[in-house]
Amino acid sequence: MQSTEQLMVTKRDGRTEPINLDKIHRVVDWAAEGLSNVSVSQVELRSHIQFYNGIRTSDIHETIIKSAADLISEDTPDYQYLAARLAIFHLRKIAFGQFEPPSLFDHVTLQTKEGRYDPHLLQDYTRAEFDELDAHLDHWRDMNFSYGAVKQLEGKYLIQNRVTKRIYESPQFLYMLVAMCLFARYPADTRLGFIKRFYDAVSQFKISLPTPIMAGVRTPTRQFSSCVLIECDDSLDSINATTSAIVRYVSQRAGIGINGGRIRAVGSEIRGGEAQHTGCLPFFKMFQAAVKSCSQGGVRGGAATLFYPMWHLEVETLLVLKNNRGVEENRIRHLDYGVQINRLLYQRLIKGSHITLFSPHDVPGLYEAFFADQDEFERLYEMYEQDPAIRKRSLPAVELFSLLMQERASTGRIYIQNVDHCNTHSPFQADRAPVRQSNLCMEIALPTKPLNDLNDPEGEIALCTLSAFNLGALESLDELDGLAELIVRALDALLDYQDYPVKAALNATNKRRSLGVGVINYAYYLAKNGTRYSDPAALGLTHRTFEAIQYYLLKASVQLSREYGPCEAFDETTYAAGLLPTDTYKKDVDGICNEPLHLDWEALRADIVKHGLRNSTLTALMPSETSSQIANATNGIEPPRGLVSVKQSKDGILRQVVPEFEKYKDQYELLWQMPGNDDYLKLVGVMQKFVDQSISANTNYDPQRFEGGRVPMKQLLRDLLLAYKYGVKTLYYHNTRDGADDSHGEVEDDGCAGGACKI
Repeated sequence: MQSTEQLMVTKRDGRTEPINLDKIHRVVDWAAEGLSNVSVSQVELRSHIQFYNGIRTSDIHETIIKSAADLISEDTPDYQYLAARLAIFHLRKIAFGQFEPPSLFDHVTLQTKEGRYDPHLLQDYTRAEFDELDAHLDHWRDMNFSYGAVKQLEGKYLIQNRVTKRIYESPQFLYMLVAMCLFARYPADTRLGFIKRFYDAVSQFKISLPTPIMAGVRTPTRQFSSCVLIECDDSLDSINATTSAIVRYVSQRAGIGINGGRIRAVGSEIRGGEAQHTGCLPFFKMFQAAVKSCSQGGVRGGAATLFYPMWHLEVETLLVLKNNRGVEENRIRHLDYGVQINRLLYQRLIKGSHITLFSPHDVPGLYEAFFADQDEFERLYEMYEQDPAIRKRSLPAVELFSLLMQERASTGRIYIQNVDHCNTHSPFQADRAPVRQSNLCMEIALPTKPLNDLNDPEGEIALCTLSAFNLGALESLDELDGLAELIVRALDALLDYQDYPVKAALNATNKRRSLGVGVINYAYYLAKNGTRYSDPAALGLTHRTFEAIQYYLLKASVQLSREYGPCEAFDETTYAAGLLPTDTYKKDVDGICNEPLHLDWEALRADIVKHGLRNSTLTALMPSETSSQIANATNGIEPPRGLVSVKQSKDGILRQVVPEFEKYKDQYELLWQMPGNDDYLKLVGVMQKFVDQSISANTNYDPQRFEGGRVPMKQLLRDLLLAYKYGVKTLYYHNTRDGADDSHGEVEDDGCAGGACKI
């Protein structure tokens, strides 16, 4: 190989010239400024080995970036920032042809002309307003990203041609334009103030935004709700309408929850016995085809979770749909599944008795009571069990629960919904607006109504618009007051800003105006506050934190209700009846956490009753794989698997170091250091006390801790019952340790197969 100095390089405009190592050195030297334990010469040395004659300058830059990224480790965590700065430099050269970005007005004018930005930006704002916001915009905040964050921005969020991969903007433009879009309808005398505050909050990582907002707001496509819940009735018209609605929403970046629990079982009579029903499988296959028919704007593939009750006559067949054994005819592996359980079914397990299975069509009123009224469900269930005229099958409860937990353990993706908790500890009056399903990632709990066609005026497709507080960025819980106002105003404005491909979704939004604000960086938050998941002190800290979150979000929604009026169906909420989450939580939580309430809930209760709420719901703790990486934060409420996590995404392997690694490395409690699920589930129970929707909570098992290297069924069932005891509404992933060397982190996939609620 000829010496590096003799190499010729190909410029971006096609010209060739000798390689200039001094220019390369200056760029790497600039990127290393202020960072510790990084070696410019080490990066250059690794890069030079991969240079070749005629190499393009853009390839040189990518080679240097990769060389720096490969050096990220526990011993040298700052390479993640060196690689990030090099990546930002490269990104800007691609987007703008130079390192310095253009003015905000010139940038928006060009990209609007090219059809990449929504024309309303130039129509709604004056040149003077553009210039004022441009002066506030701080492009040097790009230098605060980690390498994993820049790669996620490049892959999913920045406006680009997804065929050629040409990028047209840089991150600070993204943040500012999202703020400008969301507050565009605010009065001229207040909106610039809100835009600046919101821009600062998101660009400094205090507020985390979900994929649909980051990738979509500012573009001509206006659908930004992360989660879409679609309920199907037991009719061909409804099944067809459900399928059509799935296609429309998957194509517009949404993750889907499908309730198929009403569909009658195989062998049921149709038209008085004229035909025999084919059961759930053919229709579930239709739903799967609809989900996989579209990619979500090139950002990710479609994904859905399908829900059904545990007492459905076909449940033994439905529980194995993801199982690798079997043939395609009796498997539907590209959906995830949520199995719905309630008090009576758990009691049958505890008492060692039997569970009776029915086809929902054969037992009038049972399906409705399953969600709306637990006492009525028990009465009807026992009545139908005694009725010899009704088709049914009975089996030991422990067998059915064991099959459920076996499939949950083997696939990791059979989820749990405790439907009674979703309705008894709910912001909705169960007799008027029952919650009958969750969403793709098991943190949404909203009312739905089946639709018979896409223009059904009675149908209700529930949408939830997500965001999150970065707990690690808080210096005081008092900060949540101002941040809550920003987040509620922005998300509520988005509901009016976006389009609604299906009328039933507009119906539900006007009635409920549901928001779901969660958290990221919880593991770092525990570490910086001197506690950990298995420390009892974490319970009190968590109680104080989530009390403040729910309180300040409710306070913000009351203020919006004063200004714009409450949501249309406020009278269907428990808030309208004067109830708060602190009135309806599972009281078993008091046995593990005796932290008192610290905020003035009684004054808030009076304000809500008097003025109403603009939003029926305000909290939901979602998984946040991607947005956590953007903020260089730990994922949602989850413990990290390693101090350096190796993230597997569609963009390849990305190394991420936990925040303030060197300062708190001994304080972090890693996933497989935790003694079991008990402490984690107790913390989730404390969170659920305040969270008005649900929580994407996982269970985790290390087989090597058990005799014979196998997790006993008794342990799985015990954890399931423990979660129920503490009021946990939903359980998401079942993770099993695969024996990887945790000292180097562990490969984590990019969440729920691309689900949109993975903010």
